[in-house]
Amino acid sequence: MTTVRESETADRFHRTAERPRAARGFNTPSAARTAARYLLLLLVLLLVIGPFLWQLSTSLKGATEDVYTRTPSFVPDQPTVGNYGKVADTIPVWTYALNSVIVAAVCITGNVVGCTLAGYALARLRFRGAKLLLGLFLATLVLPGEVTIVSQYVLVRGLGLADNLLGVALPGAIAMLNVLLMRTAFAAVPAELDQSALVDGANVWQRLWHIGLPNVRGMLSVIVIFTFIGAWDDFLWPLIVLNDPQKYTLTVGLQYLNGTFSANPRLIAAGTMIAFLPIVVVFAVCQRFFFKGVEEGAVKG
Repeated sequence: MTTVRESETADRFHRTAERPRAARGFNTPSAARTAARYLLLLLVLLLVIGPFLWQLSTSLKGATEDVYTRTPSFVPDQPTVGNYGKVADTIPVWTYALNSVIVAAVCITGNVVGCTLAGYALARLRFRGAKLLLGLFLATLVLPGEVTIVSQYVLVRGLGLADNLLGVALPGAIAMLNVLLMRTAFAAVPAELDQSALVDGANVWQRLWHIGLPNVRGMLSVIVIFTFIGAWDDFLWPLIVLNDPQKYTLTVGLQYLNGTFSANPRLIAAGTMIAFLPIVVVFAVCQRFFFKGVEEGAVKG
Protein backbone atom coordinates (compact mmCIF):
# COMPACT_ATOMS: atom_id res chain seq x y z
CA MET A 1 0.00 0.00 0.00
CA THR A 2 2.86 2.32 0.87
CA THR A 3 4.58 1.48 -2.40
CA VAL A 4 1.47 2.41 -4.39
CA ARG A 5 1.21 5.80 -2.66
CA GLU A 6 4.90 6.50 -3.26
CA SER A 7 4.56 5.69 -6.96
CA GLU A 8 1.51 7.97 -7.28
CA THR A 9 3.40 10.79 -5.58
CA ALA A 10 6.37 10.30 -7.90
CA ASP A 11 4.15 10.35 -10.99
CA ARG A 12 2.43 13.52 -9.80
CA PHE A 13 5.82 15.19 -9.24
CA HIS A 14 7.03 14.27 -12.74
CA ARG A 15 3.84 15.61 -14.34
CA THR A 16 4.24 18.89 -12.46
CA ALA A 17 7.87 19.19 -13.50
CA GLU A 18 7.06 18.52 -17.17
CA ARG A 19 4.26 21.14 -17.21
CA PRO A 20 5.36 24.13 -19.36
CA ARG A 21 5.88 27.43 -17.62
CA ALA A 22 3.28 30.14 -18.05
CA ALA A 23 4.15 32.64 -20.72
CA ARG A 24 5.15 36.10 -19.57
CA GLY A 25 2.42 38.67 -19.99
CA PHE A 26 2.67 41.65 -22.29
CA ASN A 27 2.96 44.05 -19.33
CA THR A 28 5.68 42.08 -17.56
CA PRO A 29 9.04 43.85 -18.15
CA SER A 30 12.12 41.85 -18.92
CA ALA A 31 15.14 41.82 -16.65
CA ALA A 32 17.08 44.15 -18.97
CA ARG A 33 14.20 46.62 -19.15
CA THR A 34 13.82 46.59 -15.36
CA ALA A 35 17.54 47.25 -14.94
CA ALA A 36 17.34 50.13 -17.45
CA ARG A 37 14.46 51.66 -15.50
CA TYR A 38 16.37 51.53 -12.23
CA LEU A 39 19.45 53.03 -13.87
CA LEU A 40 17.35 55.86 -15.29
CA LEU A 41 15.75 56.50 -11.90
CA LEU A 42 19.20 56.52 -10.29
CA LEU A 43 20.43 59.05 -12.87
CA VAL A 44 17.43 61.32 -12.25
CA LEU A 45 17.99 61.01 -8.49
CA LEU A 46 21.62 62.06 -8.86
CA LEU A 47 20.66 65.03 -11.02
CA VAL A 48 18.04 66.20 -8.51
CA ILE A 49 19.72 65.40 -5.20
CA GLY A 50 23.33 65.89 -6.31
CA PRO A 51 23.45 69.71 -6.25
CA PHE A 52 21.73 69.78 -2.86
CA LEU A 53 24.19 67.31 -1.36
CA TRP A 54 27.11 69.25 -2.83
CA GLN A 55 25.86 72.51 -1.31
CA LEU A 56 25.42 70.76 2.03
CA SER A 57 28.95 69.39 1.83
CA THR A 58 30.37 72.81 0.94
CA SER A 59 28.55 74.45 3.84
CA LEU A 60 30.21 72.03 6.28
CA LYS A 61 33.78 72.48 5.02
CA GLY A 62 36.27 74.33 7.16
CA ALA A 63 38.22 77.45 6.23
CA THR A 64 41.40 75.47 5.49
CA GLU A 65 39.77 73.15 2.96
CA ASP A 66 40.15 74.05 -0.71
CA VAL A 67 36.78 73.97 -2.46
CA TYR A 68 38.35 74.78 -5.84
CA THR A 69 40.70 71.78 -6.00
CA ARG A 70 40.91 69.84 -9.25
CA THR A 71 39.71 66.65 -7.54
CA PRO A 72 37.05 67.95 -5.13
CA SER A 73 36.27 65.99 -2.00
CA PHE A 74 32.61 65.30 -1.41
CA VAL A 75 33.03 64.49 2.30
CA PRO A 76 34.49 67.39 4.34
CA ASP A 77 37.87 66.63 5.92
CA GLN A 78 37.16 68.90 8.87
CA PRO A 79 33.36 69.23 9.11
CA THR A 80 32.09 72.25 10.99
CA VAL A 81 28.81 74.11 11.50
CA GLY A 82 30.57 77.40 12.13
CA ASN A 83 29.70 78.64 8.65
CA TYR A 84 26.04 78.87 9.66
CA GLY A 85 26.92 81.11 12.57
CA LYS A 86 29.05 83.29 10.30
CA VAL A 87 26.05 83.77 8.00
CA ALA A 88 24.08 85.23 10.91
CA ASP A 89 27.05 87.49 11.76
CA THR A 90 27.40 88.71 8.17
CA ILE A 91 23.75 89.51 7.39
CA PRO A 92 20.57 89.76 9.54
CA VAL A 93 19.45 86.38 8.24
CA TRP A 94 16.68 85.92 10.81
CA THR A 95 15.14 89.30 9.97
CA TYR A 96 15.18 88.38 6.30
CA ALA A 97 13.68 84.97 7.10
CA LEU A 98 10.89 86.61 9.11
CA ASN A 99 10.12 88.91 6.19
CA SER A 100 9.92 85.91 3.87
CA VAL A 101 7.61 84.13 6.31
CA ILE A 102 5.28 87.14 6.37
CA VAL A 103 5.15 87.31 2.57
CA ALA A 104 4.61 83.55 2.27
CA ALA A 105 1.88 83.58 4.93
CA VAL A 106 -0.04 86.33 3.10
CA CYS A 107 0.28 84.49 -0.22
CA ILE A 108 -0.82 81.15 1.27
CA THR A 109 -3.80 82.69 3.06
CA GLY A 110 -4.91 84.53 -0.06
CA ASN A 111 -4.61 81.46 -2.28
CA VAL A 112 -6.27 79.06 0.14
CA VAL A 113 -9.22 81.35 0.86
CA GLY A 114 -9.60 83.16 -2.45
CA CYS A 115 -8.92 80.21 -4.76
CA THR A 116 -11.23 77.96 -2.72
CA LEU A 117 -14.13 80.40 -2.96
CA ALA A 118 -13.53 81.18 -6.64
CA GLY A 119 -13.01 77.53 -7.57
CA TYR A 120 -16.17 76.44 -5.76
CA ALA A 121 -18.20 79.20 -7.40
CA LEU A 122 -16.98 78.25 -10.87
CA ALA A 123 -17.55 74.54 -10.31
CA ARG A 124 -20.82 74.42 -8.34
CA LEU A 125 -22.71 77.69 -8.65
CA ARG A 126 -24.68 78.78 -11.68
CA PHE A 127 -24.50 82.49 -12.48
CA ARG A 128 -24.48 84.68 -15.57
CA GLY A 129 -21.06 85.13 -17.15
CA ALA A 130 -19.45 82.05 -15.55
CA LYS A 131 -18.03 80.77 -18.85
CA LEU A 132 -16.72 84.22 -19.75
CA LEU A 133 -15.02 84.51 -16.38
CA LEU A 134 -13.47 81.06 -16.80
CA GLY A 135 -12.17 82.08 -20.21
CA LEU A 136 -10.58 85.19 -18.74
CA PHE A 137 -8.84 83.06 -16.11
CA LEU A 138 -7.49 80.80 -18.83
CA ALA A 139 -6.34 83.80 -20.87
CA THR A 140 -4.23 85.10 -17.99
CA LEU A 141 -2.19 81.89 -18.04
CA VAL A 142 -0.97 82.68 -21.56
CA LEU A 143 0.91 85.80 -20.45
CA PRO A 144 4.25 85.24 -18.68
CA GLY A 145 4.90 87.10 -15.46
CA GLU A 146 7.60 89.29 -17.01
CA VAL A 147 5.04 90.88 -19.34
CA THR A 148 2.89 92.25 -16.51
CA ILE A 149 5.62 93.04 -14.00
CA VAL A 150 5.80 96.73 -14.97
CA SER A 151 2.04 97.21 -14.67
CA GLN A 152 2.09 95.37 -11.36
CA TYR A 153 4.73 97.73 -10.00
CA VAL A 154 2.79 100.79 -11.19
CA LEU A 155 -0.33 99.45 -9.48
CA VAL A 156 1.49 98.62 -6.23
CA ARG A 157 3.14 102.04 -6.19
CA GLY A 158 -0.21 103.71 -6.86
CA LEU A 159 -1.67 101.91 -3.85
CA GLY A 160 1.16 103.21 -1.68
CA LEU A 161 2.58 99.73 -1.08
CA ALA A 162 6.01 100.24 -2.63
CA ASP A 163 8.82 99.28 -0.25
CA ASN A 164 6.27 97.29 1.75
CA LEU A 165 6.01 93.56 2.39
CA LEU A 166 2.31 93.66 1.57
CA GLY A 167 3.21 95.03 -1.86
CA VAL A 168 5.51 92.04 -2.36
CA ALA A 169 2.80 89.55 -1.43
CA LEU A 170 -0.16 91.20 -3.15
CA PRO A 171 0.44 90.00 -6.78
CA GLY A 172 0.79 86.41 -5.62
CA ALA A 173 -2.14 86.46 -3.19
CA ILE A 174 -4.44 84.74 -5.72
CA ALA A 175 -2.98 82.75 -8.61
CA MET A 176 -5.23 82.01 -11.57
CA LEU A 177 -3.72 78.55 -11.97
CA ASN A 178 -4.68 77.70 -8.40
CA VAL A 179 -8.24 78.86 -9.07
CA LEU A 180 -8.47 76.48 -12.00
CA LEU A 181 -6.98 73.65 -9.94
CA MET A 182 -9.56 74.17 -7.21
CA ARG A 183 -12.34 74.34 -9.80
CA THR A 184 -11.20 70.99 -11.21
CA ALA A 185 -11.05 69.48 -7.72
CA PHE A 186 -14.55 70.67 -6.79
CA ALA A 187 -15.93 69.55 -10.15
CA ALA A 188 -14.66 66.02 -9.44
CA VAL A 189 -16.81 65.76 -6.29
CA PRO A 190 -19.99 63.75 -7.05
CA ALA A 191 -22.88 66.12 -7.70
CA GLU A 192 -25.24 63.79 -5.82
CA LEU A 193 -23.65 64.87 -2.53
CA ASP A 194 -24.53 68.50 -3.19
CA GLN A 195 -28.02 67.58 -4.29
CA SER A 196 -28.63 65.51 -1.16
CA ALA A 197 -27.39 68.32 1.06
CA LEU A 198 -29.57 70.78 -0.84
CA VAL A 199 -32.62 68.60 -0.20
CA ASP A 200 -31.73 68.57 3.49
CA GLY A 201 -31.77 72.36 3.51
CA ALA A 202 -28.02 73.09 3.47
CA ASN A 203 -27.04 76.49 2.15
CA VAL A 204 -24.01 77.28 -0.02
CA TRP A 205 -21.60 77.81 2.86
CA GLN A 206 -22.64 74.56 4.56
CA ARG A 207 -22.20 72.61 1.33
CA LEU A 208 -18.78 74.17 0.84
CA TRP A 209 -17.63 73.45 4.41
CA HIS A 210 -19.10 69.98 4.95
CA ILE A 211 -18.98 68.51 1.45
CA GLY A 212 -16.56 70.46 -0.71
CA LEU A 213 -13.58 71.03 1.55
CA PRO A 214 -13.26 67.46 2.93
CA ASN A 215 -12.93 66.22 -0.66
CA VAL A 216 -10.27 68.68 -1.85
CA ARG A 217 -7.78 68.61 1.01
CA GLY A 218 -5.25 66.92 -1.25
CA MET A 219 -5.45 69.75 -3.78
CA LEU A 220 -5.27 72.34 -1.00
CA SER A 221 -2.02 70.81 0.24
CA VAL A 222 -0.59 71.00 -3.28
CA ILE A 223 -1.55 74.69 -3.50
CA VAL A 224 -0.05 75.43 -0.07
CA ILE A 225 3.26 73.77 -0.94
CA PHE A 226 3.74 75.36 -4.34
CA THR A 227 2.52 78.77 -3.18
CA PHE A 228 4.99 78.69 -0.32
CA ILE A 229 7.84 77.64 -2.60
CA GLY A 230 6.98 80.36 -5.12
CA ALA A 231 6.75 83.10 -2.48
CA TRP A 232 9.81 81.92 -0.58
CA ASP A 233 12.08 81.58 -3.61
CA ASP A 234 10.94 84.70 -5.48
CA PHE A 235 13.85 87.05 -6.12
CA LEU A 236 13.00 89.47 -8.93
CA TRP A 237 9.74 90.94 -7.62
CA PRO A 238 10.95 91.66 -4.04
CA LEU A 239 14.11 93.18 -5.50
CA ILE A 240 12.00 95.60 -7.59
CA VAL A 241 9.51 96.56 -4.87
CA LEU A 242 11.75 96.82 -1.79
CA ASN A 243 14.31 99.55 -1.19
CA ASP A 244 14.96 99.32 2.55
CA PRO A 245 17.54 96.55 3.24
CA GLN A 246 15.81 95.79 6.56
CA LYS A 247 12.69 94.74 4.62
CA TYR A 248 14.47 92.42 2.22
CA THR A 249 13.28 88.85 1.95
CA LEU A 250 15.74 86.03 2.50
CA THR A 251 16.47 85.33 -1.16
CA VAL A 252 17.27 89.01 -1.78
CA GLY A 253 19.26 89.40 1.43
CA LEU A 254 21.48 86.43 0.63
CA GLN A 255 23.07 88.42 -2.20
CA TYR A 256 25.11 90.26 0.45
CA LEU A 257 27.03 87.02 1.06
CA ASN A 258 28.52 87.44 -2.41
CA GLY A 259 30.63 90.55 -1.95
CA THR A 260 32.10 92.74 -4.65
CA PHE A 261 35.73 92.04 -3.76
CA SER A 262 35.45 88.69 -1.95
CA ALA A 263 33.08 85.77 -1.81
CA ASN A 264 33.19 82.81 0.52
CA PRO A 265 31.48 79.82 -1.12
CA ARG A 266 31.11 78.16 2.27
CA LEU A 267 28.97 81.01 3.60
CA ILE A 268 26.92 81.13 0.38
CA ALA A 269 26.28 77.38 0.64
CA ALA A 270 25.34 77.73 4.32
CA GLY A 271 22.90 80.54 3.49
CA THR A 272 21.39 78.40 0.75
CA MET A 273 20.82 75.59 3.23
CA ILE A 274 19.18 78.00 5.68
CA ALA A 275 16.82 79.16 2.93
CA PHE A 276 16.10 75.58 1.89
CA LEU A 277 15.21 74.22 5.34
CA PRO A 278 11.71 75.85 5.61
CA ILE A 279 10.73 74.31 2.26
CA VAL A 280 11.58 70.85 3.63
CA VAL A 281 9.53 71.53 6.77
CA VAL A 282 6.45 72.69 4.84
CA PHE A 283 6.64 69.76 2.46
CA ALA A 284 7.06 67.28 5.33
CA VAL A 285 3.95 68.67 7.02
CA CYS A 286 1.72 68.75 3.94
CA GLN A 287 2.93 65.79 1.88
CA ARG A 288 0.78 63.25 3.74
CA PHE A 289 -2.30 64.82 2.13
CA PHE A 290 -0.91 64.43 -1.39
CA PHE A 291 -2.45 61.01 -1.95
CA LYS A 292 -5.76 61.79 -0.31
CA GLY A 293 -8.03 62.90 -3.09
CA VAL A 294 -11.73 62.76 -3.79
CA GLU A 295 -12.07 59.19 -2.52
CA GLU A 296 -11.11 60.41 0.97
CA GLY A 297 -14.01 62.81 1.26
CA ALA A 298 -17.17 62.15 3.16
CA VAL A 299 -20.10 64.17 4.44
CA LYS A 300 -19.05 65.41 7.84
CA GLY A 301 -21.48 66.89 10.28
